[in-house]
Amino acid sequence: MEEKNVDVAIIGSGSAGLYAMGRVRPSGKSFVLINGGEPGTTCARVGCMPSKVLIQLSEDFHRRKILGRYGVEGHEELELDVEESLEHVRDMRDTFVDRVLSNSTDNLSEELFIEGYARFLDPHTLEVNGQRIHADKIIIATGSRPIIPETWKAFGDRIVTTDSVFELETLPESLAIIGLGVIGLEIGQSLARLDVKVTGFDTLETVGGMDDPEVSKSAIEIIGRDFPLHLGHAAEISEENGRLKITAGEQSVLVDKVLASLGRRPNLDNLSLENSGIRLDARGIPAFDRNTMQIGDSHIFIAGDVTGERPLLHEAGDEGRIAGYNATHDKIMAFKRKVPLYINFCDPNIVNVGQRWSELDPESTAVGEVRMSPVGRAMIMGKNRGIIRVYGEKESGRLLGAEMICVMGEHLGHLLAWCIQQQLTVGDLLRMPFYHPVIEEALQAALYDLYQKVDARNPGPITELVPLTQEG
Repeated sequence: MEEKNVDVAIIGSGSAGLYAMGRVRPSGKSFVLINGGEPGTTCARVGCMPSKVLIQLSEDFHRRKILGRYGVEGHEELELDVEESLEHVRDMRDTFVDRVLSNSTDNLSEELFIEGYARFLDPHTLEVNGQRIHADKIIIATGSRPIIPETWKAFGDRIVTTDSVFELETLPESLAIIGLGVIGLEIGQSLARLDVKVTGFDTLETVGGMDDPEVSKSAIEIIGRDFPLHLGHAAEISEENGRLKITAGEQSVLVDKVLASLGRRPNLDNLSLENSGIRLDARGIPAFDRNTMQIGDSHIFIAGDVTGERPLLHEAGDEGRIAGYNATHDKIMAFKRKVPLYINFCDPNIVNVGQRWSELDPESTAVGEVRMSPVGRAMIMGKNRGIIRVYGEKESGRLLGAEMICVMGEHLGHLLAWCIQQQLTVGDLLRMPFYHPVIEEALQAALYDLYQKVDARNPGPITELVPLTQEG
């Protein structure tokens, strides 16, 4: 068997693996990048990017329904060429994938980039395509795949996942979404706005991974206008008259296809980890340090969706960088992780930033909120639905987190994440400039509400401004 010796072996050429390589390659260490399956990152192929194309397409088509209020005639006759629209989604997807490949693995020689599935032979040795690779350090960045219950596989291609939904060349007349997390909401709402009869199911009483009860209540009401949501019961699938029957509690519906949106499973089962010398937790995932990405005290590191924790590109990028740095240095360094930021790109956006509602101490936390209904800019856009809730520490006024469902929430979430990471107080934020009329004014109103409930106050007669003083 052919053998190869390297300083670092990276398993997986997704986002985490590529970011890890971005740290390993300039270090001067010898390395190899190994990838089984389709290259091009989950984000570009089946995740962030094609889903956003579908969302944009559906939102633009959906806007036709309010054109009448502007005096636009003929909007009722607008039609959608579904096949052409879905081809556009795939074309954009292919562009994003090609861009990733042209900037990464296309530039690697066959010696540096090996296409094949790796498995451990011993703690330092991998086998790929009959070749042994001995590595001083190893980074596991093998990503994840959609979860499909074994019993559902009998229904064949009538069960679609995020890995297959963008390959559809036409849309079914009816579809059930089982699992109303981020992906389920985004795709469910998009397809409903493209005139697919969509029905949503989830075992939880909330949707979109929300934690705050007021925001969750608002989201269920808003999203429920696009398609019915059946919550709190597990969904079962059976066959009836050639169609799929979905039953949850007392609710049932017949559909042509089902989108299984039950989350993703880390790709660890084919790595022969029993030969790696590392310990696994109760979930079958290696126990690792989130600040070093080191597995135990071993020479093996882990990064990206395969950790089963934060399946987000920017988190995968940070984890890949951390793993890549520590795999090329003798001394392990711990890095501070960024403020958590989660964005659901449904309409309106659902955003969680900083500490979650369930993580707050109710005795020491104040909450400010604003409803979007009277917000001027949102009214002009015809998108004045939702709520913003911001959390602060009562004594210090320091901003702790926020949850919201509102138009342009993706931008507000970033602003708040930056402020939380800088440990700013609500008073600090209110001294920032706010233009008129903008959506940020809604955030300003929520901050004012929070400011009245915290103990910390800005000095000066006008608390929104900094007094100008002269010395001497």
